Amino acid sequence: MRLYLVPSPIGNLGDITYRAVETLRNADVILCEDTRTSGVLLRHYGIQKPLTPYHAHNEHKVLGHLIDQIQAGKVFALITDAGTPGISDPGFLLVRECLRNDIKVECLPGATAFVPAMVQSGLTSNRFVFEGFLPLKKGRHTMLTTLAAEPRTIILYESPHRLVKTLNELAAHLGAERQAAVCRELTKMFEETNRNTLAALAAHYEKHPPKGEIVIVVEGAPARKGKQEREEEDDEEEN
Repeated sequence: MRLYLVPSPIGNLGDITYRAVETLRNADVILCEDTRTSGVLLRHYGIQKPLTPYHAHNEHKVLGHLIDQIQAGKVFALITDAGTPGISDPGFLLVRECLRNDIKVECLPGATAFVPAMVQSGLTSNRFVFEGFLPLKKGRHTMLTTLAAEPRTIILYESPHRLVKTLNELAAHLGAERQAAVCRELTKMFEETNRNTLAALAAHYEKHPPKGEIVIVVEGAPARKGKQEREEEDDEEEN
């Protein structure tokens, strides 16, 4: 009884490990978000296995049936359209239910969009916070207010049609001059990383509407000075 979580390429089909390919070849059933998207990957590597849809719209409905099948001895592999399952993609519910039923879960290392985006942004990468997609309505203002004081580098996912709105809101809450990077279409033919202030990035994409998958990386808030540091600076100014 086992469930494998298998990262899939975020764009370039070559970005998959040998172990991931072998795991997919040896699985009895492959769960995927979209059979058409995953079919392209599997055909590329000559993998012929049954594909079963598993996505945000049916995961609650099919969960019990999948657990029954795994307990019956079938080996399942879960992939998503791009990246590592469970990171802003379906996977958490199935993992939790497997663990509740003493089913072994094994996650393979592999592609995910936010790591290369953060590293090539040029912003501090030793400490960061990944927030995925911001809330669309409820809780959005609260989240933006919280992020304004976040000292670590901030990483967000965003869709192309909401990018300008989000950049403008980030500029309003975090400061127009806060440094950031917009990474688009990572590993694909038209990959782009645009580095500038939040205000400048918002203005750029207002004039040049983007396409494709997007990661936003934002500089953390400046560290607040302690009372002793402020007093020392005041003493220096007086002298």
